Amino acid sequence: MSPLNISLADLIARLDEELPDTDNLARIGEAHVRAHTLSDLGDQLVGHYVGKAKQAGASWTEIGDAIGVSKQAAQQRHTPAAFERFTNLNRHSIVLAQEAARTHKHDGIGTEHLLLGLLGEPQGLAYEVLTAKAGSEQRIRDAIEEVLPPAGQKALRGHIAFRPESKEAIEQASRAAADLGHDRVGTEHMLLGLIRVGEGLAAQILRDLGFTSDELHETVRTEAAERSGERDR
Repeated sequence: MSPLNISLADLIARLDEELPDTDNLARIGEAHVRAHTLSDLGDQLVGHYVGKAKQAGASWTEIGDAIGVSKQAAQQRHTPAAFERFTNLNRHSIVLAQEAARTHKHDGIGTEHLLLGLLGEPQGLAYEVLTAKAGSEQRIRDAIEEVLPPAGQKALRGHIAFRPESKEAIEQASRAAADLGHDRVGTEHMLLGLIRVGEGLAAQILRDLGFTSDELHETVRTEAAERSGERDR
């Protein structure tokens, strides 16, 4: 039994159940995508506790010893980066964006993939704001499919890089959180970041669905305040 109470047999059974009509070659591709998702989530899990240990005063040498690597390797791998202030839901949406790019055999993570990632997090405020305005998740997915670039010839292995417009959207998400006085960067701020990058496909999709940057900013401000108030009660 694993520490997560899940076994290889469980993973195989779930994949077979979800893809009953596909051959083993197709299942290899899906297994590869899921393996990368599990790996990314594992890195986030380790990073979470590295951050906790640093806050408690642990040194990089001690953290390296706990991981089984050198001080330098631990520091290089886990020094806070662009996603340090992202919420867990938002970080997972980034993982889902990478998975979407890999599934479509694209060689970079575009803003359209980031938008798909937000749709994969129904607990996020971005999902709530998106579906409330658009009417349904499917309508948004259909709009994305209409402008999604053609699938590539082969799915990439390993890390998939962010395209320039996606990097800009991530930076804009952090700025949006700061503008609203929020300490953490949530899915709602990523949504604001996407519409602020006018040349990105996500901004085009959002505009076609009737969103505007100013209206979205006000909606996020209001909804975030309401959620915060609910937590305080």
